[in-house]
Amino acid sequence: MTIKAVLFDFSGTLFRIESTESWLRAVLAEAELDLPEPDVVRAAEALEQAGALAGGAYPQEPPTGELGDLWAVRDQSAEHHRAAYTGLSRRVPLPDPALHDALYDRHMAPVAWSPYPDAAEVLAALRERGPAVGVVSNIGWDLRPVFRHHGLDPHVGAYVLSYEHGVQKPDPRLFAIACEALGVAPEDTLMVGDHPAADGGAAALGCAVHFVDHLPTAQRPDGLRPVLDLVG
Repeated sequence: MTIKAVLFDFSGTLFRIESTESWLRAVLAEAELDLPEPDVVRAAEALEQAGALAGGAYPQEPPTGELGDLWAVRDQSAEHHRAAYTGLSRRVPLPDPALHDALYDRHMAPVAWSPYPDAAEVLAALRERGPAVGVVSNIGWDLRPVFRHHGLDPHVGAYVLSYEHGVQKPDPRLFAIACEALGVAPEDTLMVGDHPAADGGAAALGCAVHFVDHLPTAQRPDGLRPVLDLVG
C-alpha cells in the first residue's frame, strides 16, 4: 500500500490544549479578578470534572436532558459547540457569569494550544516526501489561526472541520470530504488520531488508521514519528 495522503486529528494528536488551571487563570487575569488561591484551585478542579474545557477532559458525569442533546451534536455547528461547553461551565459557580463565555473564547486563542514536540518535524518531513496532508477535526470553531500562529499551516493542504460541514466523526462522510479535497482515494490514505471511536470511522471508508496516545505534550515527545515509518 502506498500512502498518498495523511489525515490528522487536531486536539490530542497534533496539538494539546493548556491545562484547565492555566485556562482559568488566564481568564481571571484578563478580567482583573483576584481570587484567593484555594478558590482558584477548587474552581479549576470543578471545571475539569465538568468537562468544560474543549480539548480537555470529558465530563465525569455525562450531561443529560437538553444539555445532553447538545453534547451529542456539539461538533456539528458553532452554536451547538458554544452552547454545550458554556453549559458545562455554568455547572461550576464563578464570581462573574460573564466568565463562562470568556472561558469559551479563551480556548479558541492560538496561545492556549501547544503543538506536540514532533509535530513540526513530522509535518515538514511528509511535505518533503510527497504525501498530501489534511486536518480532520470535530470542532466548533476555525482552528486555522492556531496552525498559522505556530507556523504549521504551510504543511497542511486541506482543513475539514465538522462544524463547517454539519457532520462529525466517526461519520465516514467527513473523511470522504477530506480525501476529495486532497484528490486522493481513501484506500491510499492514512488517518492519524487519538480517539478510536471517532477517528476510527475512517476505516469504514477504506482508510488505514493509526492511533496516538492522548497525553500532555511533555509526556509524548515523539508519538507522531511512527507515522513516517508507516508512510515509508
